[in-house]
Amino acid sequence: MTSARIDVHSHYLPDFYREALAAAGHTRPDGMPAIPSWSEAAALSTMDRLGIRTAVVSISSPGVHFGDDAAARALARRVNEEGARLKAAHPGRFGFFASTPLPDVEGALAEVRHAFDVLHADGVVLESNFHGVYLGDERLAPLYAELDRRAAVVFLHPTSPACPCHPVGTPGCTEPKDMALGYPRPMLEFIFETTRTVTQMILSGTLARYPNLRVIVPHAGAALPILGNRIELLTGLAAKSSGAPPVDVRTALRRLHYDLAGAPVPEQLGALLQVADPGRIFYGSDWPFTPVEICEELASQLEATTLLEGPLRESVLRGNAALVFPALTR
Repeated sequence: MTSARIDVHSHYLPDFYREALAAAGHTRPDGMPAIPSWSEAAALSTMDRLGIRTAVVSISSPGVHFGDDAAARALARRVNEEGARLKAAHPGRFGFFASTPLPDVEGALAEVRHAFDVLHADGVVLESNFHGVYLGDERLAPLYAELDRRAAVVFLHPTSPACPCHPVGTPGCTEPKDMALGYPRPMLEFIFETTRTVTQMILSGTLARYPNLRVIVPHAGAALPILGNRIELLTGLAAKSSGAPPVDVRTALRRLHYDLAGAPVPEQLGALLQVADPGRIFYGSDWPFTPVEICEELASQLEATTLLEGPLRESVLRGNAALVFPALTR
């Protein structure tokens, strides 16, 4: 197993955050059986077991905003301070993506400035939607402008979908879990959420307007490698009828970055390599939401697959991320 990997998709759940989740009613986040256990010592032990030199950690879904802006600002600050503490306590072992109290844009701007200028964050994590605000929404323009000015790394993470029924209370509109047919939402809906929000970022012109953003799409690009041609075809037809310029979806997909968390071998990885720049693909474990035994099996598949032959394997497992996060690998 390759040693000295850089893991860009790893999560942390300090005790105070677990307590905040439980208090907000998220004891089974996104339909999962339970909040996974996490500790600093367990994280380091797992990293050693998986051959991970450096993990860039983030808060996963459902994030930090549970309905109250002031409480979300306070919780974002606290989890970011904990990320900074981990990074300082274990030089070279941890980086962190800062959380924000979105959809509170003013609060998010203040937290981004503090996270980068004071806490030395390695990027930010954005959920696929924030209480129904998806990532191509023009309301996020002030935040994107600030992140673009900093050439920030923006790590995307799916969350449960916003209920599509309007207004709330429409017959048949219940909890988002119904869209997942009763299964845990990470199984299907996380893939659709990532695809939905990145498609909106592309088609709304968000990625084109903020070209300095370095956006990491999780889970091997979700369904984007498969649906890219379809999206481009249908938007091209719409552009012809309206006279609007067509969107170059394929170029946009090649500009994005991707992690390989989940189970990408062989189908997803094969599709991803057809649309992505291979220099923008990174390793991701998704621990602790993925148990360590499964992380080991998935890592072994990446080690063995013929899709990553020669120097490409080392680039994906370490070299590409080292170029994006040079301060973590010195």
